[in-house]
Amino acid sequence: MTTAAIAALIVRYGLVMLFLPFSALDKIFNFQGAVTQCGQIFRPRSLAAFAILVGLAIEIFCSLGVVTGIADRAAALVIAGYCVVTALLYKRFWAQGDFWSDPVGKGRGLFWDFLKNLSLGAGFLLIVVGTDGSGLAPFLTHPFASSHPYGVFL
Repeated sequence: MTTAAIAALIVRYGLVMLFLPFSALDKIFNFQGAVTQCGQIFRPRSLAAFAILVGLAIEIFCSLGVVTGIADRAAALVIAGYCVVTALLYKRFWAQGDFWSDPVGKGRGLFWDFLKNLSLGAGFLLIVVGTDGSGLAPFLTHPFASSHPYGVFL
């Protein structure tokens, strides 16, 4: 494996490590707690449980796609969308009422978490569009093809 391939593997794992293993394992080992938290957004509880299972599937399968290079562009697009959706649903800094009045309030903390989610999503979009100047064309032509991040053609 070349140095560039090793660097690509490290960077790709760095992008997904929040999801796989950490967030995925948290959902598995604390499923009821995750459902309770999600229940603040989705009702009834069965819908919250379903949303957690969908999130878990995205975190596991799309993370593996990004790291292995299998349908990595499609997987990265799904995770980028997941980052935006979770930012909008769970990092609602505007709903706290203390964003402008309290510099150490909950609104400010959520604001930074909101931006982190969006920034992470943008990192995944780099996989979708590539860094070689090809833009969206390869993704739009073959959305489930590998970008061959390690120089191996599967």
